[in-house]
Amino acid sequence: MTLRIGIVGAGIGGLAAAALLARHGHAVTIAERFATPRPLGSGLVVQPVGLAVLEAIGADDAARALAAPIRQMRGQAGRREILTVDYRAGAPGLAMHRASLFHVLWSAAMAAGVTLATGAAVLAAPQEGGVRWLVRDGGGDRLGPFDLVIDGSGTGSLLSPMAARALPFGAVWASVPWPEGAVLPQDQLSQRYFRAEKMAGVLPIGRLPDDPTPRAALFWSLPLAGLEAWPEVRFDAWRDNVGRFWPAMVPFLDQLRGKADLTPARYAHGSLARVYQPGLVFLGDAAYRASPQLGQGANMALLDAMALTLALAACPLADALPRYARMRRWHRRFYQALSASFTPMYQSDSRLLPVLRDWVLAPVGRMPPVNRILTALVSGNLLPPLASTRFP
Repeated sequence: MTLRIGIVGAGIGGLAAAALLARHGHAVTIAERFATPRPLGSGLVVQPVGLAVLEAIGADDAARALAAPIRQMRGQAGRREILTVDYRAGAPGLAMHRASLFHVLWSAAMAAGVTLATGAAVLAAPQEGGVRWLVRDGGGDRLGPFDLVIDGSGTGSLLSPMAARALPFGAVWASVPWPEGAVLPQDQLSQRYFRAEKMAGVLPIGRLPDDPTPRAALFWSLPLAGLEAWPEVRFDAWRDNVGRFWPAMVPFLDQLRGKADLTPARYAHGSLARVYQPGLVFLGDAAYRASPQLGQGANMALLDAMALTLALAACPLADALPRYARMRRWHRRFYQALSASFTPMYQSDSRLLPVLRDWVLAPVGRMPPVNRILTALVSGNLLPPLASTRFP
């Protein structure tokens, strides 16, 4: 049965759902508040489970062409190796600039025949006579009717009733060209820690769609008070401080022109008790949020889009939404819980947790079979990502 589907937001989850659902024969409209849709953010990792969704969309080759394969994650505190996680041979993570993943998904959605309605924010999605409408800013014009509305508008959603709890640490991010002569490997996420108070990272993220230059994403952890004070921070002093903390990062820092090149990011944790209402469903950050510590955010949105598509293909709309919720429930809860547990070991004021991390968890993590469990964890498939299916 062909459904009329309205999707709020042209983010990762919204675009993936649009491409998948249009390929399954549904009439899909994306409502996006920006006149020219664009991504926000810097680098991310498409894990093997996320790549399986891109394969279902037919966008995996385009993603591989722009991404940097990541075969290992490594973190050090001083001279001590704290984190070592290897991906499975032949199944690396794909590190990408968010703009590159946006380009891949946008192209797939347009190729699938998705309709666009841009330039106004969606304020509400009222249900009238068994269908939903999208009420937009700027005169209250309406789009619809729709049999189903999907909220993929992320943390800024005006439709989602979720109240998330702010996490005590965030970060500042930047993207720069990969410098010649850099000592850090281009197939590895590299991190450096001092207790849990300081964390810096460098992630190779491949290239942008219109630029062959290899790039890197940089991040520096900050407590909420540090993020609040960020506008008053002297850039030169900050850059010199980070460079002293991790000299291998200096060639990357030297390419930053000022604070305008860095984007503050705040994180939150929370979940909707129910991710659907009659004719309305939430996915990605509109449904739940977690720390980015495990690198699963984009992949969760991709998996939500895949689960919803499969649920709609398997049963009528009224049954498909609870089926979607069941398919994603335990995988999502599991990764949220682990993220909440691990994050204070890397971003907190605790003195005890970094000691536990360095002297207990780090050596145990290098031993079989724990090392293989960590590989499955970061790959995104320690638990079945879509319950009751063979995906991927």
